Amino acid sequence: MRAVIQKSFGGPEVLETVETERPTPLASDVLVRVHASAVNPVDVAVRAGAFPLLGEPPFGVGWDISGVVEEVGPGARFKPGDEVYGMPFFPRAATGYADYVAVPSRQVARKPATLDHVHAAAVPLAALTAWQGLVDAAGVREGQRVLIHRAAGGVGHFAVQIAKARGAHVIALASEPKHDFVRGLGADEIIDYRTTDYTEAAGDVDAVFDSSSQGTRSLEILRPGGTLVSIMEHGDRELAARIEAAGRRFAGISVEPDYASLEAITDLIDAGRIRPHVSRTFPLAEAGKAHELVASGSVQGKVVLTVA
Repeated sequence: MRAVIQKSFGGPEVLETVETERPTPLASDVLVRVHASAVNPVDVAVRAGAFPLLGEPPFGVGWDISGVVEEVGPGARFKPGDEVYGMPFFPRAATGYADYVAVPSRQVARKPATLDHVHAAAVPLAALTAWQGLVDAAGVREGQRVLIHRAAGGVGHFAVQIAKARGAHVIALASEPKHDFVRGLGADEIIDYRTTDYTEAAGDVDAVFDSSSQGTRSLEILRPGGTLVSIMEHGDRELAARIEAAGRRFAGISVEPDYASLEAITDLIDAGRIRPHVSRTFPLAEAGKAHELVASGSVQGKVVLTVA
């Protein structure tokens, strides 16, 4: 089978497509024939060595997959022919940019019936990050005011929709060219962070979903008892202590596989309440070009590799 690996840290050019052995599913595993795999900012950071999650190369990056079960190990949750998607193994290596991936069956869920594989692959890591922050950590509910940083990005565009689906009043931060896109996601208010001080314009909020290391500034708008969810500063103990001392809650999020939450997200997708946005696709052999685009920081939604 084909797989994209790297033998050293570096730019997109270190990604190479090689022929390797197809994995064998263990007990409770499923062997997934991958049809599409999304590219996330964490993939770019790991490849470059900026985030040494997987140790030293060689290794294969990529976690988001959507495909069809080809083989199953004893006790697996699925059967051959089932369409599944997920974010297996994170933060350990999954080598998701490949023709086949063997994964624990409880780390994937049934693919949404209303999505093709390209759009399904765009969902797991980003949507689970938003869900685990807004639903599990912050407990966002109807009537609350929620501010979302980087609302047009991969995680942000799911965060807007999940908060809206929970009945919240959503305040989105995005540059002016992306306002129509974010408005289409359901945001109630949009602030251009480049021209406006959001700490003055947003008013008090019950929760902030922060993917931009703005924790200290965001504290200014949090109501007493409110929650700051951070996916960039999740290990910052000083920030956490400062927020707790101010009578607010801090939730540092590092996403993990969670089939039950992914099933809840699937239900919202099939009900038409969440939709992934894919801005560009590339064939597997052009993974390096996909990394260049994601690294530019200009992407609305997600970038996806087509595999099968």
